[in-house]
Amino acid sequence: MLILSRLLPPPPSPLSNFSPNPRIASAASHRLSSPSSDLLPPRCAAEGHAAERGHEFETGGTFYRRESAVGRDLGVLAASLQRRSGHQLRVLDAMCGCGIRSLRYLVEAGADFVLANDANDDNRGVIARNLARVSGEGRWTVSSNEANRVMVECYLKRDFYDLVDVDSFGSESSYLRSAMNCLKLGGLLYVTSTDGYTSGGHRPHHSLAAYGAYVRPMPYSNEVGLRMLIGGAMREASVLGYRVAPLFSYYSYHGPVFRVMLRLNRGKLLTNRHYEFISYCTKCGHSQSHSWDELSKLSCTCNKEGRSLVVSGPLWTGPLHSTSYLTEMLNMAEQLGWMGNGSGADLQKLLQLMVDESDPKLPFGYIKLDEVASRAKINSPPLRTMMSALQKEGYAVSRSHIATNAIKTDCPMATCIRIAKEV
Repeated sequence: MLILSRLLPPPPSPLSNFSPNPRIASAASHRLSSPSSDLLPPRCAAEGHAAERGHEFETGGTFYRRESAVGRDLGVLAASLQRRSGHQLRVLDAMCGCGIRSLRYLVEAGADFVLANDANDDNRGVIARNLARVSGEGRWTVSSNEANRVMVECYLKRDFYDLVDVDSFGSESSYLRSAMNCLKLGGLLYVTSTDGYTSGGHRPHHSLAAYGAYVRPMPYSNEVGLRMLIGGAMREASVLGYRVAPLFSYYSYHGPVFRVMLRLNRGKLLTNRHYEFISYCTKCGHSQSHSWDELSKLSCTCNKEGRSLVVSGPLWTGPLHSTSYLTEMLNMAEQLGWMGNGSGADLQKLLQLMVDESDPKLPFGYIKLDEVASRAKINSPPLRTMMSALQKEGYAVSRSHIATNAIKTDCPMATCIRIAKEV
């Protein structure tokens, strides 16, 4: 029934005449705002103000983190590509805070409509005032309700969106299924985790409950956090008869924040490829992936009994990014004038790093050069020198956007140690 409902033509959209969504407005617990004077309380001089990408806005008493602007940049670029594909761009910002993300989707990505929701009703005035800067009647609606309820109501009314942004706190995997249910086929799902403690392997039973993955401590735990999030989304999509593919994955140390952009399509994955267990050998430092039927006979080349192995999973073990999609994002950033100086240079560097990371030859995980130096009992080799030496020997290698002094490579740890000594 779920699939069939998406194939049927949607009911007449209340947005065709730019009026707020009546289906959400009919919920008694919803509190809606539109750009009308009676719903825009006067500014309070004591409330905070900020600016981002040239947009001035109020923060009020909401949670606003300036460092998260890069994650919003990436979301706007993806939304702009979705809009440019010729489809209508309807966005559901499930946890919008002060509304700056919703404002940017409207202004920079040219969204036709944004439903800006925040569970804290005290934020409604700030959000409404910020979105009132957007010209065009009825292009946005503000609601104050729990995110899951908003998304479930949209699904029940067949009110589907082209992009659903869930910027949640902690390991909030409980939003994944309801977010997918209100997303159009081929639409984008931008999900978040901020639970670095769990991705670090310190709460394996929590990661098992939240994402279906038993996570242990590993030297590349921040990448594990992204793979844990993608794997959990894959599992939820499979239950619904869908599949998701990561377009890009972004880690930021502040928080920390793990953000992944996924595209939703019909049909389950034909195999369990890229949904596997991973192991790290504490003795030799080698990592490898294992399918489900290999779990009973895990071992490492340095220890056939496998006593030195730390195993986590199941997780996503495929590429974190789509090379072609990131290339389009780079072109879009150039068109928006975001390249060349200041934060634009940082964004360009980040996107280029992601492109390098998306090489299909590169396995999961990264190798910290400090670990190589420690095992080789030498000083840490220069990053560029080490990368050049690996490339000369025919190995794929790139820097990691997650860790500054680390590389992603298909070269085994033992060979890395030998090359580091020669360097």
